[in-house]
Amino acid sequence: MVSNSFKIKDTQKYGRGAFAICDIKKGEIIEASPVIVIPKEEVEHLNKTILSDYWFYWGEEERAIALGYGSIFNHSYTPNASFYCYLPNLTIYFYAIRDIKNGEEITTNYNGDPNDRSPLWFDVIE
Repeated sequence: MVSNSFKIKDTQKYGRGAFAICDIKKGEIIEASPVIVIPKEEVEHLNKTILSDYWFYWGEEERAIALGYGSIFNHSYTPNASFYCYLPNLTIYFYAIRDIKNGEEITTNYNGDPNDRSPLWFDVIE
């Protein structure tokens, strides 16, 4: 899969990240990631694997792993993108919440709400 709006490269801070290769307008879809749904009975097992750092809430009790580039976007408390989990078609849509300039890293807030500054399971580097 190749994206028309970003490329993956080393962030020089915290591993790989997605960087815009063109200007992206507020509201534009950046990525549509299909997911693998983890049934609620298997979530406890998921949390014992490396994938515990990559799941998304999926409905009330299930979790999902984003395929494509969905698990590459890094966290920020001042993100330029957000995501929407669309359960009927098993897809997470990542979209710009403000204009993103060519060369800028594309980030989301892992808490879901772009304004939520709740602590995460890792130290946040801003």
